[in-house]
Amino acid sequence: MIVLHHLENSRSQRILWLLEELGADYQVERYERDKRSGLAPPELFEVHELGKSPVITDGDVTVAESGAIIEYLVDRYDDGRLRPAEGTPERLAYTYWLHYAEGTFMPLMILSLVMRRIETAPMPFFVRPVARGIVAKVKGGYLDPNVERNLAFMEAGLANSGWFCGERMSAADIQMSFAVEAAEVRTDLSEGFPHLAGFLERIRVLPTYQAALERGGPYQLGQ
Repeated sequence: MIVLHHLENSRSQRILWLLEELGADYQVERYERDKRSGLAPPELFEVHELGKSPVITDGDVTVAESGAIIEYLVDRYDDGRLRPAEGTPERLAYTYWLHYAEGTFMPLMILSLVMRRIETAPMPFFVRPVARGIVAKVKGGYLDPNVERNLAFMEAGLANSGWFCGERMSAADIQMSFAVEAAEVRTDLSEGFPHLAGFLERIRVLPTYQAALERGGPYQLGQ
């Protein structure tokens, strides 16, 4: 039996969706974030040394990291529907987007979150202008231009079919879903990125996506 160690409002939501797409038998161990820090609880360290989510256990096997979990589950439980055939352009795109989500885009979202928290953190009045000045320079000189460039790149990736790897949905779309949802809470996608907004509309009405929400509980990404 597969066990998903699911942290609320986290990347593990997409693994729930993948498990529903695969029609796999699985159980959910749910963890709540620390109310003050927002971090994962120490109980997750009992599952994996880094204490992060998502993590799955499948018998004696423990797998962490979203991309590695997706590869493992697709290798073992997919019937060929969620991964394009080897040697095709779609397979190359699949591999690219599977790694792009966490390798390129999500670090920008994490930095955006850190900058926002610095801006709103309580601090002595004489420190506040310095902190906000540093944040403004990081955002204006690096973060904002890179986020916009990547959003435009992702938008173009959906222009032809509405999916990232060809004419049908793949596990790479599931991997990218969290990245696009993270972008949504920081950017009005409908204003400048209609393909990304349409992607979210399309996946959110899927029965498997809805079933994952029911299994995982409330899901809302913070700014």
